Amino acid sequence: MRYLLVSYDVNVTTTTGKRRWRHICKTCKNYGQRVQFSVFEVQVNEAQREALIHKLKSLINEEEDSIRIYNLPADRDANVMSFGLDSYCDYQDPLII
Repeated sequence: MRYLLVSYDVNVTTTTGKRRWRHICKTCKNYGQRVQFSVFEVQVNEAQREALIHKLKSLINEEEDSIRIYNLPADRDANVMSFGLDSYCDYQDPLII
């Protein structure tokens, strides 16, 4: 599995920009979880990574928007520091109801 940090900046001054922002957000939610307004942490295999990149590239307007994808080390907990409100949930942990 790969751990990625996906961040995006979409021009939302137009209706089409707002629509692109919603589609990008929804796509990222399908692969990971939001950790800040336009930042997602994603855990994917190689095929999912390629599909995510392809989908995101198809959604943006390259003249107005930007997307950055960072590879995170495999051991997220040892390499990510968080201060303040942090609602990250490790979905690989056992689910206790």
